[in-house]
Amino acid sequence: MGIGRRRRGAPPEEKDAIVYARSSTFDAHPSFIDEGIKHVRDTVMPALADIAGSAGMSLLVDRGSGLCIATSSWTDDEALRASEAPVRQLRDRMAEVFHATATVSRWDIAALHRDHRSHQGAWVRVAWLEVEPGHLDRVIDVYKMSSLPAMHDLEGFCSSSLLVDPAAGRVVSSMTFDKAPPAGGGTSEVAENVGTSEMCESGARLLEVGEFELAIAHLHVPEMA
Repeated sequence: MGIGRRRRGAPPEEKDAIVYARSSTFDAHPSFIDEGIKHVRDTVMPALADIAGSAGMSLLVDRGSGLCIATSSWTDDEALRASEAPVRQLRDRMAEVFHATATVSRWDIAALHRDHRSHQGAWVRVAWLEVEPGHLDRVIDVYKMSSLPAMHDLEGFCSSSLLVDPAAGRVVSSMTFDKAPPAGGGTSEVAENVGTSEMCESGARLLEVGEFELAIAHLHVPEMA
């Protein structure tokens, strides 16, 4: 079943839910990351909470490269669209604090599963994929039926999500773990295999992988597995 299509005959309370997300990626100067995290926590999060339809946000940071990804979630497409102007102002100020430029992407949240809540010290493995035309529904189904169950066998697994851009044929898979693996521990390689191999076999192509500190985890997205 495609994302967002109601099952024929299903009552409204049982319809497939879509939650939307907007991610802003900042190529920040590493020396400004702590200042940026503080700004997001003290200024951006309270401002977002006052916008209708906001469902929280997260912030991933890579202190080595300076790459930071702020993702806000929204209860519906109308809320996402209506928030464009106020969020643009917040994003512009974040770019100033991070000493960075920002690129923006919009997503459907196709799946989200939590084994347990993350805590300080959590890290996230993110994989960006490209999906062949007509294969998106299959990739989502494989993720839900095969990839998610396998993730539970990974040590320290907290949660996982799948974001999709159907028009552009883009997919982002993320897995959150309790703590970063020790250098050379092999956890990253195992996670990469579990998180992407079956999706690639079903019509997706792996583009890039990144590992991040979960600096802020404040998304209020319901279970969508």
